[in-house]
Amino acid sequence: MATRTQARTAVVQMLYALDLGNADMKTQAMSYLEERKIKGQKAEFALNLFNGVLENLEKIDEVIKNHLSKDWDFDRLDNVDKAILRLGVYEILFTDLAYQVVINEAVEIAKLLSSQNSTKFVNGMLDKIAKEK
Repeated sequence: MATRTQARTAVVQMLYALDLGNADMKTQAMSYLEERKIKGQKAEFALNLFNGVLENLEKIDEVIKNHLSKDWDFDRLDNVDKAILRLGVYEILFTDLAYQVVINEAVEIAKLLSSQNSTKFVNGMLDKIAKEK
């Protein structure tokens, strides 16, 4: 049985694919989750996260842009890091989950999918955003 971390990881992967131009990901999301053995309540959880990010993408991206340091451009962000941040910001702003849990999950996903530097970056960005919420 899949965990919530695995469900979140799949959401990050779906957001990444969408960002790279796979527009079919919106209609293929359920199939994608099933391929990764994410079913039942965990699949529903993942789909709610995925759809929530997409419905609030403009606001989420604006929050990320506002918290980047002056020398960083949103368009230069690594696509995996961007997907992790989008999910994290969504959970911080639009769910009741404790921000510490959100940040921990995002850092764990960054360890799995991105680089060592990304874990620090994701942690710092989400911490700043959570404290201003």
